[in-house]
Amino acid sequence: MTSRAPRAEDARHPVGAPIGHEHSDVTGGWLRPAVFGVMDGLVSNFALIAGVAGAGAAPRTVALTGLAGLVAGAFSMAAGEYVSVASQSESAQAQLDLERAELLHNPDGEQAELAQVYIDRGVDPELALEVARQMSVDPVEALRVHALEELGVDPTELPSPWTAAGSSFVAFIVGALLPLLPYLLGASHLTAAAIIALIALFGTGVLTSRFTNRHWLFSGSRQLLLGTIAAVVTFAVGMAFGAVVT
Repeated sequence: MTSRAPRAEDARHPVGAPIGHEHSDVTGGWLRPAVFGVMDGLVSNFALIAGVAGAGAAPRTVALTGLAGLVAGAFSMAAGEYVSVASQSESAQAQLDLERAELLHNPDGEQAELAQVYIDRGVDPELALEVARQMSVDPVEALRVHALEELGVDPTELPSPWTAAGSSFVAFIVGALLPLLPYLLGASHLTAAAIIALIALFGTGVLTSRFTNRHWLFSGSRQLLLGTIAAVVTFAVGMAFGAVVT
């Protein structure tokens, strides 16, 4: 007799109610920097290449500029993400330390505060007090519950700055490489780079719609429009300044 792998709809909570859906991981620290990294790399390098090409630069110069933009942007993106996420985590950790000290020195007050949170949400006062009491038995779980209710932070799921930095670094390179690739392969005109970039812009927008409630056509079209505007503006600026310099 063959066994069947459990399905999501077969899963049940401890109280017996079936689990009707599953959530995507949106707090792991990699999704946001990866998505922004690809988009930023694609838009910024496509716009940079378009601006230099619009100024009438030689293909070799366009390729060198795009390569420099890729390297500089990737390191800048990674460094920015690392500092941002590290600062966020350090700030959250400082608040957790305060909460941990309060739980140690004033457990009754913290328990009453937690009960009041549940009362404010409509829970019967007696039940709220009992829930708060049970939640306060385990110090680790007590800290987690207080942090979630008061700070909106889960101590076990603080994002990693290294994960954010690495994700944004790799993602930026991927995005920035797409419009640059035709020039690295010997292209002498912006057309091939523009076609690849426009397709990629729409594709990344569609990809992000999988993590939101937006329709894929809306997300793809929005990203395509914004990237195109950036490239057109920089191309026009390149043409204007190129003519002046020449």
